[in-house]
Amino acid sequence: MVVALADAQVTVVGLGLMGGSLAAALRRRESCRRVVGVTRQASKISRARQLGFVDEATTDVGQALADADVIVLATPVTDIIAKLAMMGPLLKPGALVTDVGSTKRAICAAMEALPRAVHAVGGHPMCGKEASGLAVADPALYEGKRYVLCPLPNTTPDALALATALAEGVGAKPVVLDPARHDAAVAAASHLPYCMAVALVLAAETLSSEDDLAWNLAASGFRDTSRVAASDVRMMLDILQTNRDCVLDALDAAQGSLDALRSLLSQQDDARVAELLAAARHRRMRLFP
Repeated sequence: MVVALADAQVTVVGLGLMGGSLAAALRRRESCRRVVGVTRQASKISRARQLGFVDEATTDVGQALADADVIVLATPVTDIIAKLAMMGPLLKPGALVTDVGSTKRAICAAMEALPRAVHAVGGHPMCGKEASGLAVADPALYEGKRYVLCPLPNTTPDALALATALAEGVGAKPVVLDPARHDAAVAAASHLPYCMAVALVLAAETLSSEDDLAWNLAASGFRDTSRVAASDVRMMLDILQTNRDCVLDALDAAQGSLDALRSLLSQQDDARVAELLAAARHRRMRLFP
């Protein structure tokens, strides 16, 4: 039986930026009965309590899952998949398992192997920072952000309603999507920008190998366009590995745009270059006025 969020114990597995912020938001808003945090680092237990992000924290996953009504997996994608493979026997009937992973097809496929008495909904809040860890967790991180929910074929209406309440309980705006559509969209909107930022930094490194003046002159433009290249490497590698096909399609599209721009520049076709620049400018301003 699915409980109401207000009556639920929510166990958050992983107290980094995303998990810590989610736990903190639930407690600040008093959205659920109890918040339990799970961390591999014993040092985080006292810190999470001091910050008021959890009612209880532990390094014992089994203990934390035993009484959980809602389990939120907030670790890197491949770790989420590994946990889904082993946690089934530890869950009580009627529990809801969800996550905050950045790719959804692989995670939702792993969720389908959970016991039939357990409910599951994939989740991906569209927010974050390039910094990671409990130290940068923020109770307001989710406020006003889209929170994608990916129900499985056997997800019940009550389970989806509970996942929706969880998203709303941290201040987010839930959006229900198919996992494949989600992965294609975030490849363009999130994973491609990361790859482009990495390429930008590496290209600048190559160009400045004999003269580091470029680094001394770098200002807000370079800072803003390269910001996400500072993201956690383990997390981003997991994302690229589990969304490889969609990311490759996005990179092909980006390469096509770069090739077109380079060709027009080499041909000194400044009128066409101006058209490309104007088209990009207008689309960007429509998205972020």
